[in-house]
Amino acid sequence: MPSTQDIRRRIKSVKSIQQITKAMKMVAAARLRRAQERAISSRPFTEKIRQVMTGVAHNARDAVHPLLAVREVKRTCYVILSSDKGLAGAYSSNVIKEALAHITNRENTGFVTVGRKARDYFKRRDFPIDEEFSGFSERPTYGHAVQIARQIANKFIAGEYDEIYLVYTKFISPINHQPTLVRLLPIDDSSDDTKDKHDYIFEPSASEVLSVLLPRYIETVIYGALLQSAASELGARMTAMESATDNADELISKLVLNYNKVRQATITREISEIVGGAEALK
Repeated sequence: MPSTQDIRRRIKSVKSIQQITKAMKMVAAARLRRAQERAISSRPFTEKIRQVMTGVAHNARDAVHPLLAVREVKRTCYVILSSDKGLAGAYSSNVIKEALAHITNRENTGFVTVGRKARDYFKRRDFPIDEEFSGFSERPTYGHAVQIARQIANKFIAGEYDEIYLVYTKFISPINHQPTLVRLLPIDDSSDDTKDKHDYIFEPSASEVLSVLLPRYIETVIYGALLQSAASELGARMTAMESATDNADELISKLVLNYNKVRQATITREISEIVGGAEALK
């Protein structure tokens, strides 16, 4: 049985950890408010540009643009958005599981990882990582999206990838985030749900309009996914730290109860020894 000194030391240690988890929860909650606003405000724009580009691609079938090329799928790329830091519950593992569920042949699959967690996971398992980005999972900017979009677009144009999928976490609420997979390239114009029914007149030409719109489309979709992922990460971290703080409270209560039992047992034993010694002297 541990001594009262050991239990006191354990209680002090748990209280120190509780202070850290409480502080991390407050920091995540403060950052979440702004990240949530950015994620929610960007969602309609991201969905609309996907809808419009689907319709444009459908109406401009005769236009020639390398980002509209539909080829036999020999190599697929997955752009996976994860976190740079831990202590966010199952946030990163859930998005990695979503990606793994769609991978059929790792030899014909390339990976572009955003965030250290995805990078470390796939590196440890010898998956082919073509590009890696990190250091901005909580605070992404449009410049980060441009950087990622240029890399994957260039590889698609060069024929290194025949299909590109984006795997990210869709923010629904601070406690509800959904791992999601969408196809970036080639643009899927077969879905009735996202197809824009309007007919478009291109001026000066469809090719020139698409040469401007298509890169912006990729950048915007990736930027929207980065914002969704950032809000989801902060929400997951806030929830995880709140749960850790509550667990520390429960553990402290158990330790205090155990401390009192040990202390009472020690006092009872000492009284018994005193009484026994007094009886022996009679």
